[in-house]
Amino acid sequence: MAPRYRVALADDHVVLRQGLCSLLEKDGEIEVVAEASDGLEAIRCVQQALPDVLIIDLTMPRLMGMDAIREVRKIHPDIKIIVLTVHTAEEYVYESLKAGAHGYVLKAADFGELITAIRCVLKGKTYISPDISDTVVMGYLKSGSDVEPVGLKEGLTPREREVLKLVAEGYKNREIGDMLCVSIKTVEKHRENIKRKLDLNGTTAMIAYAMEHGLVRR
Repeated sequence: MAPRYRVALADDHVVLRQGLCSLLEKDGEIEVVAEASDGLEAIRCVQQALPDVLIIDLTMPRLMGMDAIREVRKIHPDIKIIVLTVHTAEEYVYESLKAGAHGYVLKAADFGELITAIRCVLKGKTYISPDISDTVVMGYLKSGSDVEPVGLKEGLTPREREVLKLVAEGYKNREIGDMLCVSIKTVEKHRENIKRKLDLNGTTAMIAYAMEHGLVRR
């Protein structure tokens, strides 16, 4: 019996994960070995299950998919990563590829396209959904290295962006510190830096900003 490709799924929508899992398992060459509901779980799943392919959403609780991609690429550079998302804006495509994704598929695509993407990245190629315009792809090839990452336009560091996202999701300083393995004082310092850089005057303003800029769902 031929070996099956090991796939991990990371998406905060349970129904979507269950549906994908069911469809993927019907393919004789694919085995779903792990599921995650946020970016931090995705990293743990990769460390424990060692899949061949990680399929991951970009907008998830606790840790954004983009940040999870970067971390996975650091610890397991051989794992192929496919972004499965609703985001069609070119900056999301650019940053995903720069972060280390090998494929970018829209959730509006049919299941056959996802299978095509999986097989493509396993062959060492890059797959980008045909529904993303040619100008986006050409723009990346010509100037992708100069594109400014999503959420960093205002000068936030990746860690500050993580803290902003967690604050907007309602986590307290101690909980954020535990998740990020830092002290409460460090979290407080990050919060002050965020408010200063973005000219925000409190937690409510931070939440509103995070929602407006797509760090969390409304």
